[in-house]
Formats: sequence, structure tokens, C-alpha cells
Amino acid sequence: MEIGTLADVEDLTGTVMLRVDFNSPIDPASNQILDDKRFREHLPTVRALEDARLVIVTHQSRPGKKDFTTLEVHAERLERLLHRPITYVDDIFGRCAREAVRGAGRGDVVMLENLRFNAEENMTMKPEDAKKTVLVRKLASMADLYINDAFGTAHRSQPSIVGLPLVLPTVAGLLMEREIANLSRVFTSAPRPVTFVLGGTKVDDSVAVARNVLAKGTADRVIVTGVVGNVFLLAAGYAIGRASEQLIDRLEYRGEVEPARRLLQDYRDRILMPDSVAVREDDARVEYPVDAIPADAQILDIGDAAIARMVDRIRESGTVVVNGPAGLFEEERFAIGTFELMKAAAMANFSVAGGGHTAVAIERLDLEDKYTHISTGGGAAIEFLTGRKMPAIEALEMSRKIFR
Repeated sequence: MEIGTLADVEDLTGTVMLRVDFNSPIDPASNQILDDKRFREHLPTVRALEDARLVIVTHQSRPGKKDFTTLEVHAERLERLLHRPITYVDDIFGRCAREAVRGAGRGDVVMLENLRFNAEENMTMKPEDAKKTVLVRKLASMADLYINDAFGTAHRSQPSIVGLPLVLPTVAGLLMEREIANLSRVFTSAPRPVTFVLGGTKVDDSVAVARNVLAKGTADRVIVTGVVGNVFLLAAGYAIGRASEQLIDRLEYRGEVEPARRLLQDYRDRILMPDSVAVREDDARVEYPVDAIPADAQILDIGDAAIARMVDRIRESGTVVVNGPAGLFEEERFAIGTFELMKAAAMANFSVAGGGHTAVAIERLDLEDKYTHISTGGGAAIEFLTGRKMPAIEALEMSRKIFR
């Protein structure tokens, strides 16, 4: 990938606009941020720009959601973490925003309002259309350089992601650079054998990832768990209790059974499915082999036999990529599969974890320091692993060509 980075910029003392992803869980009652992990991940980039007149742009949630709110508390949280004053402006590109940026001095930090308060930022656009939006033209007029550090939104084709890089010189921030480097290494120089552990509920994305890494020879083995595993069991012809009916009835999963079946036909010797599962009976954890699941049972975790087989395969691996939990890990009795697989993956020479629930489980186990890389973007990470071109990365490549 031919993208620019901070190391390529000779002068970082002008007006720099920085796109971050501070989208965080918020308590609707108190409007307080419940987890500032994403803030902390962006701090190295913010600190690297301490000599600039820095303008931070980001978003929180989307229209219609309960946590779609202003960025006032985000500015307060950043101020506490950075130990520097942050000027919050409840404006995106109007007079108040422009005056605040013009009035800022070298070393000052201005945070503009939630980008998604502007309708254009909620639209999916091609870069050539995005660069013509009012949002992009107005934001671009306020800065000399644009830095995209928001890997969590790299799979979105929205104006701030794909439009601004076409009208302003744009490079990747330190977090974006680290994400791309570590995820790219999975495809290039990862220690073998390489094992992918795909779980959770994002079945279509997981099937796409499995297809990509198996077809290219990137992965030596793919382990499927969670709802993803249930779809593969159904594709293999197992009657898996209530999950069979639920998976077929749910439109987003119905279409994934046949692709999973084709994967099993092509790569059966390289795909490991659960051979036992755990269900709830009389408020207790009860396990069954996959060929004897009661018709009214609901699968909530993989069973001990499956855990043992999967952990053995993971321990044999030089590289492990984990995305998605193995079951309902929010409940202690059904967290066993998720936690045991996460602990085993942490021991690999090179270990990569997707964001979202995967990162939450790893944090609960206090294993963050054991993983080589924990992605800040769940959806973005899995999109990257499918091999599809990421809009943000394409825009960075285009900007490098335009402003070389």
C-alpha cells in the first residue's frame, strides 16, 4: 500500500485536522462515557501533533440512536487524558468553528462538533462525489494537512473518510498505521501455522474471511464457533436444536448456510467445527455432542470436548487471529469456551484480535499485554481480513498520488 504517514511530513506546525474515532459507549442516564479505550489508543497521534494548531473531528453514534449526542463530554475526557486544555466548539464548519480555529495558537487543540450532526456525513459516497460536499469543502478550508487516524471507520465511504483526502494532503496517523501494518502482516510474514478463530454473530463477514484466507493459503486452519459455528454445523447437516429454526428464519443468516456448505466441500480438512455444545437446562450448563442436541435446546457455548480440541490446535499455531466470542460470554457459565480460546490464542508467537466483543473478553481476562495486536475496529478489522479494499486506505493512496 502506498500511503503517507506522519514520518513523511516535514512540518507539523501548521493547522492540522485530525480524524479520530472517539465513538464510545455512553450511559444514557448520565451522558457519561463508560469506556475511554478508543481515546487512549489515539493519544500517541495527538501527542505527536503537540506543535500544531490541532483541529480534531470525530463522531458519536448515528442519528436515531440513544447515544447520538454532542461531543462536550468527549472533549472533557480528552482533556483529562491529555493533560492539556481542549476547546470544544458546538459547531462543525460554521462561523463559530472557523473563528475558533483561526483564533487558536500553536499547540492549541480545538474539537469540533459531532460530524454526524451533518447529514452529508451519514451518506455513503464515492470519493469523487464526497469531495464536492459542503462538509468537505468547508472543513478543508480550515486546515493545511489532514490526518486520518480513525481505523474504526476505515470501512466506511463517508465524506470525512474518502472526500477530504482528495482535497487536502492526507496521511495516516500512528494508530491507523499500526492497524494496517499488523493486519497486513497476517497476509505476508505471519509465523506458521496460521489459525483463524471466527465466532460471534457476524456470519456473512466471517464466511467471507474464511473464504479469503483459505483460498489464498493465508490460513492453515479455520476454527468456527458462536453463531458462525452454528451455521457451519447446520451446513454440515446437523440438527442443532432451536438454533436450526432460528438461523433459517433469520434472513441475515439464511443466505449464509449454502456458502458455508461450499466452504466445507472445498476445505473440510482445514475447517474445525465444534463437536460438542453447551445449553441451558433448569438454569444449569448442560453439554451434548453435536449429533445429539435436544430439539428444544438453544446453544449458548461450545462444550468441553470442543474446547479441548480447539485449544490443542491453537497451541500448535505460530499465528492466531481471533474475531468473535464462542458463546454467551456475558454469563459466567457460558463464558468458558470464549475465555479458554482467548487464553490459548494469547500464547501464540503472533496473536491478533478483532475489536468489539473480542476486545471486551480479552480485557476481562486482563490479557491485553499478551496479544501482539488488538484492533480498535471490529467491523473494520474483519472487513480488512476479507481482502476487500478499504475505502479509507484507498483514499489515503489517492491522496498520496494527488499531493506527491
